[in-house]
Amino acid sequence: MTTPLYIAVDLGAGSGRVFLVGVDPGNLLFEEIRRFQYPPRDIAEHLRWDFTHILENVILGLGAAADRARELERPVCSIGVDSWGVDYGLLDSDGSLLADPVCYRDNRTKGMMERVFDLIPRSQIFEKTGIQFLNFNTLFQLCAEGNLLRKELRFLLLPDLINFFLTGTAAAEYTNATTTQMVNATTRDWDRELIERAGLLFDILPDIIPAGTTVGRLKADVAADTKLQDVTLIAPATHDTASAVAATPISDEWAYISSGTWSLVGVELDNPLINEAAASQNFTNEGGAYGTIRFLKNVMGLWILESCRREWQAAGTVLAYDEMLRDVNEIDGLPAFIFPDDPRFLNPASMTTAIREQLKETGQTAIDDPLVIAKVVLDSLAFRYASVLQTTEELTGRKLRGVQVIGGGSRNRYLNQMTANASGLTVRAGLPEATVVGNVLVQAVSSGRFASLADARDYVNEHFDFEEFAAEASQALGDARHRYTDVESRFVE
Repeated sequence: MTTPLYIAVDLGAGSGRVFLVGVDPGNLLFEEIRRFQYPPRDIAEHLRWDFTHILENVILGLGAAADRARELERPVCSIGVDSWGVDYGLLDSDGSLLADPVCYRDNRTKGMMERVFDLIPRSQIFEKTGIQFLNFNTLFQLCAEGNLLRKELRFLLLPDLINFFLTGTAAAEYTNATTTQMVNATTRDWDRELIERAGLLFDILPDIIPAGTTVGRLKADVAADTKLQDVTLIAPATHDTASAVAATPISDEWAYISSGTWSLVGVELDNPLINEAAASQNFTNEGGAYGTIRFLKNVMGLWILESCRREWQAAGTVLAYDEMLRDVNEIDGLPAFIFPDDPRFLNPASMTTAIREQLKETGQTAIDDPLVIAKVVLDSLAFRYASVLQTTEELTGRKLRGVQVIGGGSRNRYLNQMTANASGLTVRAGLPEATVVGNVLVQAVSSGRFASLADARDYVNEHFDFEEFAAEASQALGDARHRYTDVESRFVE
């Protein structure tokens, strides 16, 4: 029997991949077909994404995947596209992109939250949307557009924008739409009152569709370029974390950490948790696949360490990742801590300088040794995870017994073990390509390959490897927990 294959396009904030995947009962096919880079660039007074470059590489990846499928003599069933959240493009009445999308790390939203709060109280925005407040949320980005917005324009988030140029269909998939902070958590549709009170144009927004919806077939020119005739594009959980969580085999007693450039720390719920306590801790209720809610908190993540590594490399010090982790593990004790979610780490001119400044401000010794800085960053991330997990227990009333680490950071065995030690929870790590897997699983449920997401997650348990890390206890860890808490308390009310 010839079983169909699925193509997953996974766009991260700076690099993209195209995978060809088959999920046969007795055999998993999982091949990376194309990988490409697109760092944001300064153009037209803003930090922007090169959308033409992204789209061209997506189409090249689809063509290469089609070639590989023909080599395997297997048909392609469908295509799914996911990406990071909040960023978007604006189309004119002819369907042309007005300008390259602005990157969420651009500074145009500085002070914008406060301006919006003058129109709509912060508490009311959270009550309606259940979404955490980040200065780059789409709500604030759109408000920063000012007079550029016009009724004849069409707004599309990044994966929806890709889908539009592949199929000609404009729609907003639910999981990514929730990251805009403009979707009502109860109705799961755009909140018109909030949008109009913020001074925005409701008419520019497309209809919201759930994950698993058929968007359409590839346009004739795209089908010809890729040699993918009569192939359907399915909207997976188009927010990358939503796809990653869709792939994660978790139970009610387990949390997850989607570990990468950002770390998303949370649990899966059936309904939003919107109350004063969740608001005060700035937790978020983002949409998940098949009616689930991702109750989580953003932690700055491995962006901090990767930014440092780029600086060191530019200065002539190259730290190979595996060797760095090995050497970090040999450093005795816990030298210092930073608070990873300090806004100064979002996009500083020099990450190492920002780290030294925070260390000095918190009464600690500034560090220059790259290996020690790497250890400080990783240790601090682990203790920040532990803090967020404890708060998650308090907010949800759930007692956690473990945490599933997925994404690229799941390969970081040092961070996994330190997370177990800091939290006192068992860490189960694996699924480094969780986003791709989740993207495909939603396509496979939509095509009937799996009866439900639960069945699809069972397949993940059977066909992917995971490693467990047991928590270790010591007086030194207890002392370190107090030291970290003292640092965090300087930044968290």
